[in-house]
Amino acid sequence: MHETVQKSPMPLNAVIRPTTFIHSVRLQNKLGVDVTIASETFQVTGSFKFRAAYNLGLNIAQERVITASSGNFGQAMAYACKLLGKHCTVVMPDNSAQVKVDAVREFGAQVDLVPTATKSRAHRVAELAAQDPDAFIASAYDDPFVIEGNASLGQELAQKDFDVVLVPIGGGGLSAGIINGLKKSSSATEVVGVEPALANDASRSLQVGAIQTFEKEPQTIADGVRTLSIGKTNWEVLRSGLADVLEVQEESIVRAMQLLFLLANLKAEPTGAVSLAALLEQPERFSGKRVCCVVSGGNVDPAVFKRLVFD
Repeated sequence: MHETVQKSPMPLNAVIRPTTFIHSVRLQNKLGVDVTIASETFQVTGSFKFRAAYNLGLNIAQERVITASSGNFGQAMAYACKLLGKHCTVVMPDNSAQVKVDAVREFGAQVDLVPTATKSRAHRVAELAAQDPDAFIASAYDDPFVIEGNASLGQELAQKDFDVVLVPIGGGGLSAGIINGLKKSSSATEVVGVEPALANDASRSLQVGAIQTFEKEPQTIADGVRTLSIGKTNWEVLRSGLADVLEVQEESIVRAMQLLFLLANLKAEPTGAVSLAALLEQPERFSGKRVCCVVSGGNVDPAVFKRLVFD
C-alpha cells in the first residue's frame, strides 16, 4: 500500500503542459485518413512520462526513489523529484542513448548504469533496494499513481471527440491511463494499443486473456516498449478497456518517424511513432473515422534520429 502525502507543493495540473494537437493536411492527404497527432514531445522532460512521475512523487511519503528506466521515465522521475525535494536514483542499461543518460543526470538524479547482458535492471534495483529499504521502488508503468497521472492525457483527448485513439503500448501505463481518463469524461472514444511485432506481448495477452511474458527484453528499435510484460495493475484496465492491439513492423515505425518529421514538422522517438505506423499499415481500417495518434515522446539520440530519418 502507498502512504499518501497530505500536503503537496503544486498539483499535477499546475505543472504538466497540455498536449499539443497537430492536424497536418499533408499527413492526412498522404494517408487518406482524418488524423490528428496528440504530441507529448513538448511535455515537461519530453514525454508523457512526466505526468506519471510527478503524480507518483507527489503522492508517496518516501523521500528517496529508486527506479529502472531506458530513459524517459528516468528523466521524468528525476525532474519530478527535483521539484518535490526528493532524491532519485535511476538504473539504466549501459547501452542507453547518451542523450537520455545525460538528461537524467541534468535533471538531478543519480544514474546507475547496468550491463543488461549480464544483469537485469530489475536485479540491480533489487540490490539497491536491499541497501536502502526505506526508499520507494517506482515502476514506470505498473502503479495506480502512474495510471492516475496518465489519465490526465485521456481527459484532454476526451475534449476532442475522436472516434479512435491509437496509443503505443509497452507496460501499459499510458494506455490504461488514457482509458481511465476517457471514462472519467464519459467519452465513447475507442482506444487501440499499438506495439512492434517484435514486442507483441500485449497483443498475445489480449488474445488469450492472460498476461504473456518475454524471457528477455525484445530488441525492437522502439526502446520505450521493451518491457517483458504488461503490468498487473494495468492489465485489469486494459483487458476490458482496449478495443484491440495492433502489431506493426520495424520498417513502418521508421517510415512513421520520417513522415512525422517531413509532413508534421515533428521529431518523434521510435516509440512515439508506433501509433502512426498502424495507420501506415492499415489505413483502410480507419477510413471515415476521426483518428488520434498519440506520439508519446521525442527523446531520441541525434545520431539515431539522423540514421533512421535521413540516411
